[in-house]
Amino acid sequence: MKTVCVVTSSRADYDLLRGVIRGILDSEVLDLQLIVTGMHLETRFGDTIKAIENDNFPIAAQIPMLEDSDTSVGVSRAIGRGLLGFSDALNNLSPDLLVLLGDRFELLSAAASALVMRIPIAHIHGGETTERAFDEAIRHSITKMSAVHFVATETYRRRVIQLGEHPQTVHHVGGLGVDLIKQTVLLNQQEIQERLGIQLLDRKLMVTFHPVTLDDTSSEHQLNELLRALDGLTNTSILITQANADTQGHRLGDLLERFAHESNNVHFFPSLGNPLYLSCVSMVDAVVGNSSSGLLEAPTLGTPTVNIGGRQAGRLRASSVIDCEPERNAIRIAIDLAYSSDFQEISRETVNPYGTGGASKRIVQVLERIDPESLAYKTFFDVEYFNLNDGLQ
Repeated sequence: MKTVCVVTSSRADYDLLRGVIRGILDSEVLDLQLIVTGMHLETRFGDTIKAIENDNFPIAAQIPMLEDSDTSVGVSRAIGRGLLGFSDALNNLSPDLLVLLGDRFELLSAAASALVMRIPIAHIHGGETTERAFDEAIRHSITKMSAVHFVATETYRRRVIQLGEHPQTVHHVGGLGVDLIKQTVLLNQQEIQERLGIQLLDRKLMVTFHPVTLDDTSSEHQLNELLRALDGLTNTSILITQANADTQGHRLGDLLERFAHESNNVHFFPSLGNPLYLSCVSMVDAVVGNSSSGLLEAPTLGTPTVNIGGRQAGRLRASSVIDCEPERNAIRIAIDLAYSSDFQEISRETVNPYGTGGASKRIVQVLERIDPESLAYKTFFDVEYFNLNDGLQ
């Protein structure tokens, strides 16, 4: 049996990882360890560890990381707490492989600890870009610390190889968000209303706005522009989810919650979770904000996305995604376009660049084949970018 340790830091990555976790648990050659950290352990974000407990997945370790402060110093200190926590947990668990998904700063702590402790890392959703968030650098850093890579598209596979990873270690499996949708029984509008305890109006928007950690314009300013664009929308139910625990995350969450309290048609939820979140995305007229779910999952559900600002800059996007500047008039114009019958039709027929499903099964199959001892070290794979005879252009 090979021991595979999976780390989850939020409800968002847990929902994506659920199929992989289940596959490892059901495997005849893999033994599951599950580490829970980050937002899962915080009441402010909905105590989402309860979702893991309700799924009856065994939790091997819990690592509190987050500080009360949402400043850059607070986030940096959280990374330090994570290093201490993961060092002890990984030492006690001694897994053969560590599985990490994405680019959260909590995962940087896990990757650094595993690297020094010579525990091979399998990284999911590498090669993607989010140019105006520090997630970009964290994602590529984890790629370089990892021995095995599971990417969502061929473009991202080439990018990971460009970073010096050997092609044989980079597996194009598709997006886990598409997998999640295929595995979910969606609720209808009546069931959603009963679960949320609200009455929905004719028009409906799902809003998620996370901190933009490297942008010249502050996250708070950008969010205020979004709220001004939403303010005064008539006959529209606006469903808002909590901002991530990044720099200024607490402040953004407070602004979103206050905006909801000041309007009867705006509803704030610390965490919706699956299947409720995906059901809402499927039901609404558009997803609005800067969350990756607007690019990764919404297209498969046929829902338009209004993608605000540069947080997702560089990611592949379907024809159902409308990009706009973080300015109130631009946002209102984009929302009006998303509402139009022509764009609704485009969104229903769009093709998601992140595939058609099956990623979880492919990942587990590769994990079953891997010999961890063969991953002790790696060489840098050089890619020729130009013909040397032609010289530099």
